[in-house]
Amino acid sequence: MTRATSIPDTMTIHVPFRVVKRGGRKEILLPANAPQNHKTDNTLVKALARAFRWKRMLESGDFVTVAELAAREGIAVSYLTRVLRLTQLAPDLVEAILDGRQGPGVTLARLMGSFPAPWTEQRIELE
Repeated sequence: MTRATSIPDTMTIHVPFRVVKRGGRKEILLPANAPQNHKTDNTLVKALARAFRWKRMLESGDFVTVAELAAREGIAVSYLTRVLRLTQLAPDLVEAILDGRQGPGVTLARLMGSFPAPWTEQRIELE
Protein backbone atom coordinates (compact mmCIF):
# COMPACT_ATOMS: atom_id res chain seq x y z
CA MET A 1 0.00 0.00 0.00
CA THR A 2 1.43 3.38 -0.98
CA ARG A 3 0.47 6.88 0.01
CA ALA A 4 -0.37 9.55 -2.50
CA THR A 5 1.06 12.37 -0.34
CA SER A 6 4.27 12.35 1.64
CA ILE A 7 4.35 12.79 5.39
CA PRO A 8 6.36 15.85 6.49
CA ASP A 9 9.43 15.25 8.62
CA THR A 10 8.44 17.85 11.21
CA MET A 11 5.16 19.24 12.42
CA THR A 12 4.55 22.42 14.39
CA ILE A 13 1.65 22.63 16.80
CA HIS A 14 0.65 25.94 18.39
CA VAL A 15 -0.95 25.64 21.84
CA PRO A 16 -1.86 29.01 23.36
CA PHE A 17 -1.38 29.09 27.13
CA ARG A 18 0.37 31.05 29.83
CA VAL A 19 2.06 30.00 33.03
CA VAL A 20 1.05 31.76 36.25
CA LYS A 21 2.14 31.34 39.83
CA ARG A 22 -0.75 30.38 42.07
CA GLY A 23 -0.47 29.54 45.73
CA GLY A 24 3.27 28.94 45.47
CA ARG A 25 3.04 26.61 42.46
CA LYS A 26 2.98 27.14 38.73
CA GLU A 27 -0.16 26.43 36.73
CA ILE A 28 -0.96 26.54 33.05
CA LEU A 29 -3.85 28.80 32.09
CA LEU A 30 -5.64 28.15 28.84
CA PRO A 31 -7.35 30.86 26.78
CA ALA A 32 -10.78 32.02 28.00
CA ASN A 33 -12.63 30.21 25.18
CA ALA A 34 -10.91 26.84 25.79
CA PRO A 35 -12.73 24.19 27.83
CA GLN A 36 -11.09 23.85 31.23
CA ASN A 37 -11.08 21.12 33.83
CA HIS A 38 -11.60 22.64 37.26
CA LYS A 39 -9.30 21.67 40.09
CA THR A 40 -10.08 22.59 43.66
CA ASP A 41 -7.45 24.31 45.77
CA ASN A 42 -7.38 21.96 48.77
CA THR A 43 -5.58 24.48 50.97
CA LEU A 44 -8.26 27.06 50.34
CA VAL A 45 -11.08 24.56 50.87
CA LYS A 46 -9.52 23.42 54.15
CA ALA A 47 -9.23 27.03 55.35
CA LEU A 48 -12.89 27.66 54.47
CA ALA A 49 -13.95 24.55 56.37
CA ARG A 50 -11.97 25.65 59.42
CA ALA A 51 -13.40 29.16 59.24
CA PHE A 52 -17.01 28.01 59.15
CA ARG A 53 -16.36 25.42 61.87
CA TRP A 54 -14.82 28.06 64.14
CA LYS A 55 -17.68 30.44 63.42
CA ARG A 56 -20.20 27.76 64.38
CA MET A 57 -18.27 27.04 67.61
CA LEU A 58 -18.32 30.73 68.56
CA GLU A 59 -21.99 31.23 67.67
CA SER A 60 -23.07 28.13 69.61
CA GLY A 61 -21.48 29.45 72.79
CA ASP A 62 -18.94 26.63 73.10
CA PHE A 63 -16.29 29.34 73.32
CA VAL A 64 -16.90 32.85 74.62
CA THR A 65 -13.91 34.60 73.04
CA VAL A 66 -11.71 34.19 70.00
CA ALA A 67 -8.70 33.97 72.32
CA GLU A 68 -10.26 31.03 74.16
CA LEU A 69 -10.93 29.21 70.87
CA ALA A 70 -7.41 29.92 69.60
CA ALA A 71 -5.91 28.53 72.80
CA ARG A 72 -8.05 25.38 72.48
CA GLU A 73 -6.99 24.93 68.81
CA GLY A 74 -3.33 25.65 69.65
CA ILE A 75 -3.00 28.52 67.17
CA ALA A 76 -2.36 32.26 67.33
CA VAL A 77 -5.34 34.56 67.75
CA SER A 78 -4.22 36.63 64.76
CA TYR A 79 -4.23 33.55 62.49
CA LEU A 80 -7.67 32.48 63.73
CA THR A 81 -9.15 35.92 63.08
CA ARG A 82 -7.66 36.09 59.57
CA VAL A 83 -9.07 32.66 58.68
CA LEU A 84 -12.39 33.51 60.36
CA ARG A 85 -12.77 36.44 57.95
CA LEU A 86 -13.26 33.90 55.14
CA THR A 87 -16.82 33.42 56.44
CA GLN A 88 -17.54 36.93 55.14
CA LEU A 89 -16.93 35.99 51.51
CA ALA A 90 -19.89 36.19 49.13
CA PRO A 91 -21.74 32.85 48.96
CA ASP A 92 -21.15 32.50 45.21
CA LEU A 93 -17.39 33.02 45.74
CA VAL A 94 -17.37 30.32 48.42
CA GLU A 95 -19.22 28.00 46.05
CA ALA A 96 -16.78 28.78 43.23
CA ILE A 97 -13.84 27.96 45.53
CA LEU A 98 -15.43 24.67 46.58
CA ASP A 99 -16.05 23.78 42.91
CA GLY A 100 -12.55 24.87 41.82
CA ARG A 101 -13.95 27.65 39.62
CA GLN A 102 -12.32 30.59 41.43
CA GLY A 103 -10.22 33.02 39.47
CA PRO A 104 -6.44 32.72 39.38
CA GLY A 105 -6.09 35.63 41.81
CA VAL A 106 -8.11 33.89 44.52
CA THR A 107 -5.51 32.21 46.70
CA LEU A 108 -5.33 31.66 50.44
CA ALA A 109 -2.46 34.13 50.67
CA ARG A 110 -4.58 36.75 48.90
CA LEU A 111 -7.64 36.11 51.07
CA MET A 112 -5.63 36.14 54.29
CA GLY A 113 -4.91 39.79 53.54
CA SER A 114 -7.71 42.28 53.30
CA PHE A 115 -10.64 42.09 50.93
CA PRO A 116 -13.68 44.36 50.68
CA ALA A 117 -16.70 43.64 52.88
CA PRO A 118 -19.48 44.31 50.32
CA TRP A 119 -20.09 41.24 48.20
CA THR A 120 -20.37 43.21 44.96
CA GLU A 121 -16.91 44.69 45.53
CA GLN A 122 -15.51 41.25 46.41
CA ARG A 123 -16.72 39.88 43.09
CA ILE A 124 -15.01 42.70 41.20
CA GLU A 125 -11.74 42.54 43.13
CA LEU A 126 -11.44 38.75 43.31
CA GLU A 127 -12.23 37.81 39.72
